[in-house]
Amino acid sequence: MKILSIFGTRPEAIKMAMLCRKLSETEGIKHKVCVTAQHRQMLDQVLDFFEIKPDFDLDIMKAGQDLTDITCEVLKGLKELFKSYHPDMILVHGDTTTCMAASLAAFYAGIKVGHVEAGLRTGNLQSPFPEEANRELVSKLADLNFSATEANKQNLLNEGIKPEKIIVTGNTVIDSLLFAKDKMNSFSEEVTDSLVRNIFENHHQHIILVTGHRRENFGDGFLNICRALKEIAEKHPEVEIVYPVHLNPEVQKPVNKVLNGISNVHLIKPLSYPDFVYAMKQSFFLLTDSGGIQEEAPGLGKPVLVMRDTTERPEAIDAGTAKLVGADFDKITQGIESLLTDEEEYNRMARAHNPYGDGKAVERIIDKLLHKK
Repeated sequence: MKILSIFGTRPEAIKMAMLCRKLSETEGIKHKVCVTAQHRQMLDQVLDFFEIKPDFDLDIMKAGQDLTDITCEVLKGLKELFKSYHPDMILVHGDTTTCMAASLAAFYAGIKVGHVEAGLRTGNLQSPFPEEANRELVSKLADLNFSATEANKQNLLNEGIKPEKIIVTGNTVIDSLLFAKDKMNSFSEEVTDSLVRNIFENHHQHIILVTGHRRENFGDGFLNICRALKEIAEKHPEVEIVYPVHLNPEVQKPVNKVLNGISNVHLIKPLSYPDFVYAMKQSFFLLTDSGGIQEEAPGLGKPVLVMRDTTERPEAIDAGTAKLVGADFDKITQGIESLLTDEEEYNRMARAHNPYGDGKAVERIIDKLLHKK
């Protein structure tokens, strides 16, 4: 069986890494990797860490590209690739524009599609945008849907996807996390800020790790988030807030405007995946609008405050490992205060069951591929 894994962003690469490594070692499967490079530098960092060398690189990233540009370039690039290399199935991940466009290109070429992390839903096409639309489109095109949880499977069944096309595997991010956390016991040499290194490596008690990049928080949302962080930093000088700031100008501008110059707020460049895993391990809790971190942090016993109004990962909310606070000043400050001052609340969230699997998702996906009729 000829299988081609296609991805283009850092989150996709993280969640596909262990699957790619194992597929390349599996008898009965001829596996190749194609990257679109929807992200370039951040993607390459993950590939290097997991020692994955792509067989094909569309290298589509250009300054100022928008969603239409990405879609068109992936479609054109894969159209040409499929003329010379025609796999039996492609594997795509999640809800990126690369995932959607690759699935459509395969559909046009008569190639089967396997969708990893299928079935996440918010029920609102605008939140998150464009991810919710991407994932719904891919579900209709996929021949196999590898769902992380039973709730994801139920979402697909509710949309009329046939049960035989769905398998619950757990989330591949846990497979990657377990691999990475055992390798990372300090920062790499890429982290040159001596103060930040000292904070993490000397096990500072109260480190709040922050990430943010969602389009729906651009504008007033990020201003509210930053004002809340400023409030906490000034009220709790014993707390260290570390914020690897996304490169998007829509994020950089409000973050630097509100938070620059505060002594216990550390605005640093984005961390590589292994360095971020180490930072998560050493943190007290996380504040994020990222989807993947909602899955990873519970695997490390870290509470998560989610800066979104809705989430396609309700399992973490239901399990108690995560809490929705939106981009709301009051909810964010109250959520942080609770975790800093209420030991019982902190322990309840930190010790809650991780709903995203046991690190054997890759094994289940490969078993299904080998036994697919």
